[in-house]
Amino acid sequence: MPYGTYLTLEQVEAVAREAHAGQTDKAGRPYAEHLAAVARGVRERGGSEEQIAAAWLHDAVEDDRLTAEWLAAAALPQGTKDMVLALTKRPGEDLAAYTARILAVPGARLVKEADLAHNADPGRLAVLDEATRVRLTAKYARVRALLGLTPS
Repeated sequence: MPYGTYLTLEQVEAVAREAHAGQTDKAGRPYAEHLAAVARGVRERGGSEEQIAAAWLHDAVEDDRLTAEWLAAAALPQGTKDMVLALTKRPGEDLAAYTARILAVPGARLVKEADLAHNADPGRLAVLDEATRVRLTAKYARVRALLGLTPS
């Protein structure tokens, strides 16, 4: 696809916000707040526009908000599509396979780093019940270790 014919970041954001409309996170907050925080985290970490677009869309296929077919046909760079698919956890998939796929796709690790940083934010975790907070904290630490990221 020639340069300039891709969706803009503003258009990607609008698609993501529409796709996740009405969805809330584990704390009951609008899901778009998480997407915006991940996109901001990618930008703050020096991520490219392709990575920022992937941040906006990183949970859309996994959460069945957009289909893999939509993603394949979308006016997005192949790198963005590859990152979104790499970040899409598959049913029954273990963390080692999931993180290996993220590491194999250029740019995906940075998006996941921003996602983990927001998910593990103490303010977000504080509103969860203790069992959920303990389970998620351990899960996020394991994913960070598998990705070779320093502890947060």
